[in-house]
Amino acid sequence: MDAVVVALGGLGAQLAFGGLRLLVTGPPFRMPELSAWLTGVLGWGLAVLYLAVSWASTGGTVGDWLLGLRVTDRAGRLLGVPRALLRAVLCVAFPLGLCWIPFSRRHASVQDVLVASSVHYHRF
Repeated sequence: MDAVVVALGGLGAQLAFGGLRLLVTGPPFRMPELSAWLTGVLGWGLAVLYLAVSWASTGGTVGDWLLGLRVTDRAGRLLGVPRALLRAVLCVAFPLGLCWIPFSRRHASVQDVLVASSVHYHRF
């Protein structure tokens, strides 16, 4: 679900840029043509931003909410911006760290261990 949110955010940004270009240069409307590496870098950045803002502000992304999960520090408080940003970078750059969850006694990913965060089941 979170991948869909990020993809829709990227599509929305492209549509907004295309609309702005239409207003400035006139018809016809054209979607921006980005190189593969630029699309990857912008997608990576958008994913990190989405995860970090979600975890720092509400404790969860849309996907977390659907699964009933909440990301906090070990004391149960929301992650601050620096820790949420670090956790987001680690999750996007090293997604295999999530494979540690079944082997951990407290069901923590490598990212959770590194930033001292915790994922809880939460009733909304």
